[in-house]
Amino acid sequence: MMAASSKKELQDIIQYRNAYFVAFSAGVVGFTCFGWDVSLMGGMLALKSFQSYFGLLSDSPSARASLSGNIVSVLQAGGFFGALSSTYFSSRFGRKPSLLASAVVFLIGITIQSTTGIGMSAQVALKVLYFSRFFAGIGIGLLSALVPTYVSECSPRAIRGRCLGSIPLGIALGNMLAFWVNYGASLNISPGQMQWRLPIIIQIVPGVLFLFLMYFQPESPRWLVERGRYEEAAAVLAYIARRDQDDDAIVLTLHEIRADLVGRQNLSLISQIRRMGESKIIFLRCIIPSIAIIFQQWSGAIAITYYTPQIFASLGLTGTSATLLDTGIYGVVKFVATCFTLTHIIDSWGRKRTMIYGGLVQGLMMLWIGGYAGAHPNQSIGPATYVSIVAVYIYAVAFSVGWGFTPHVFNAEVAPGHLRQLVLSLACGTDRLLTYALAQVTPTMLERISYGTYLVFGISCMIMVVWVYFFLPETTGYALEDIKYLFEKDLILRSLEDAPGGRVFIGTRRATTVHELKAIDALSTDSSEVLKDLKSQSDGELVQGGLQKWDGDIII
Repeated sequence: MMAASSKKELQDIIQYRNAYFVAFSAGVVGFTCFGWDVSLMGGMLALKSFQSYFGLLSDSPSARASLSGNIVSVLQAGGFFGALSSTYFSSRFGRKPSLLASAVVFLIGITIQSTTGIGMSAQVALKVLYFSRFFAGIGIGLLSALVPTYVSECSPRAIRGRCLGSIPLGIALGNMLAFWVNYGASLNISPGQMQWRLPIIIQIVPGVLFLFLMYFQPESPRWLVERGRYEEAAAVLAYIARRDQDDDAIVLTLHEIRADLVGRQNLSLISQIRRMGESKIIFLRCIIPSIAIIFQQWSGAIAITYYTPQIFASLGLTGTSATLLDTGIYGVVKFVATCFTLTHIIDSWGRKRTMIYGGLVQGLMMLWIGGYAGAHPNQSIGPATYVSIVAVYIYAVAFSVGWGFTPHVFNAEVAPGHLRQLVLSLACGTDRLLTYALAQVTPTMLERISYGTYLVFGISCMIMVVWVYFFLPETTGYALEDIKYLFEKDLILRSLEDAPGGRVFIGTRRATTVHELKAIDALSTDSSEVLKDLKSQSDGELVQGGLQKWDGDIII
């Protein structure tokens, strides 16, 4: 059985290798830039050479915490504006050109950042550092808002979870590389400018690679359909699925996309905002991604990613090299766990279970760390110290399995097709805004309320598990155009049906299936006319196989 499963896995990789390459170029390489940049500064702030150059050593602990928060969070301020602008640029110019532009903006910001302080005073250098991180953040914001939309629109549904999983994989890879580059610099480069400047310069490598690889990738087929460029869209679908352009599955998929966009093409930004409230179902699907991002942020993962060295220090570890080494191990743990989730978990467990199990373990680990920190305020080293350090690593595994991975997949699936870029832009803007806020307040929280910081994050994790359990349905295996049926009727009943142990609450009741809802929808007058119109335009190419055939052959 395992041999047959492995053979099928290999066949899928060969069949969809073009789609995997698109996901690798945009998701893995693109978000490596993101993960590297958000993790870099936490390690650099721990370097005495960096603190000395920018005058942090002479500041009081509270002033140093505030300045550290400013340096880290200014990237997210730029990311906020970049994310919000992504809807306009991607709708007008396309997903691919906007992604190329994000790479250029990122590279300019990193180049300025790497030359910060040359021929200028420490005070001026600090201002240039702020500006360069803000500018690079605009590129990061554009990238992080666009890639989920682009990858979801270019991914066959059979492997969509894995393709979208390239995003957290890229983040984890960037985190890990940043952690180890910082550690290597602290260990092998004598204290001075190059000790902190070289890790910034190396970021240019993934940025250039992202720009190079994206140049050879296709435009999103959904964006092409929205612009009436049907032949080009069919060519992209054929490229992604590695089939002939006149293949039945390509024709069916193209018509399904066109049906979903009937009356919704070329919507202005104002029209898209209005459409977000056109029905309760649409509104719900539009706000769920932002709610998921809020919970993801308040689970504490971003705070730990940014300030891992400081958090290990708060648990009793001393010495810059020791804290950076443990930080590097943390990055490896996250990366390995993310790889395992990508290959073995996301499509077998589904979206819902990964968020429930991952969030539950995250919450327990945070509560343990908070309890330990509260019981040992003097930061002395003991057996419980090492248990707490292991708890941080277990937290990293749980985050990688659940909330670090799944929201990137789930949000892109839940967002309505005609509003996807706007919805994901708002979610990404929310992400950047909360990241900015948490990057600002985390050093102060660690200094003033100490162990209470971990307790806040732990309680938040438990709340988000309850939300997922009762209010989110499973989306694994459904075509993007069919996700809407999951929210049309019996939402809580369906969510409990999909939840582990949910039958305890619902007994013998069951939700109306997606197949039944589609059958009802197909019998409505409007839907029948749309299908008739689309079939008449296919000049006889559309295979008449009924609803089941329509479901089975849709690629994306």
